Amino acid sequence: MTIAIGCDHAGFDLKEKIISKYEKINFIDCGTFSSESVDYPNFGHQVGLCVLDENNKNCNLGIIICGSGIGISIAANKLKGIRAALCHTTEHAKLSRLHNDANILALGSRLTDEVEVYSIIDIFLNTNFEGGRHQERINKIETK
Repeated sequence: MTIAIGCDHAGFDLKEKIISKYEKINFIDCGTFSSESVDYPNFGHQVGLCVLDENNKNCNLGIIICGSGIGISIAANKLKGIRAALCHTTEHAKLSRLHNDANILALGSRLTDEVEVYSIIDIFLNTNFEGGRHQERINKIETK
């Protein structure tokens, strides 16, 4: 499995811990590469572009992190085809995949406990889209 991952300065430490914990996952690290202040839209966009890149056939999911998870998810969602879901609980992660076919998980490093983050990631990565009536709704998102 290949996953694009990116963050701003507030998410840097958590991003590094995630990469270390999930050593069996091939991460495409889109930055940032230090805790020096940077602008979160750059990294939300970069992860989104990586997920959308047809040359990265095995990379169809991403993880983005900023202090709250809000700004970076807004930035990623500006890209057509990206459905970034800010998840604070495992239930959010499950439903974001089941019903919304979210392709990027957004996390708030300052708002979500690290142990909970790993549970959220596990659920996000191991839940598949239900399709059916939910596909019609996804289609409406994509055509607007």
